[in-house]
Amino acid sequence: MSKQSLHLHLPDEAATARLGADLAQVLTPGLAVYLHGDLGAGKTALTRALLHAAGHQGRVKSPTYTLAEPYEVKIADRMVTVIHFDLYRMAGPEEFLDAGFREHFNENTVCIVEWPEKGDPVLPPPDIHVSLMLAQHGRDVELRALSDKGHQCLARLKFAPNL
Repeated sequence: MSKQSLHLHLPDEAATARLGADLAQVLTPGLAVYLHGDLGAGKTALTRALLHAAGHQGRVKSPTYTLAEPYEVKIADRMVTVIHFDLYRMAGPEEFLDAGFREHFNENTVCIVEWPEKGDPVLPPPDIHVSLMLAQHGRDVELRALSDKGHQCLARLKFAPNL
């Protein structure tokens, strides 16, 4: 039986980076991952670690002003485009549609979306919701699968926060 949700405590930035690296190992093309959390909760840090673990060598910048940044990485032994969206500054869902972003949600791309609530109701449904919350020591994370593809991804995830 696949995992429907995982609740984790990440005691430090290194644990957040390990989670991102471990997620990179279980992603599959066509996956949509939505990141929820307040400013500074670690959404971009998690995405940066994921992209570096998937083989991106360069800088990973927050797409706060560009709204989307594409990266070519290797996932499941093939080159895949991962698009990191940050919808925080988006004026409304029409802007998402006008930019043509919806076409990137397909079987060949992995879409990671910060602030997905800004794209409601036009944003395609996610496979995995990741909620990050600052805690007294570190941050708490919930990963929740919302599709068969999301369940399969979480079932393959092997994460040990204290390595």
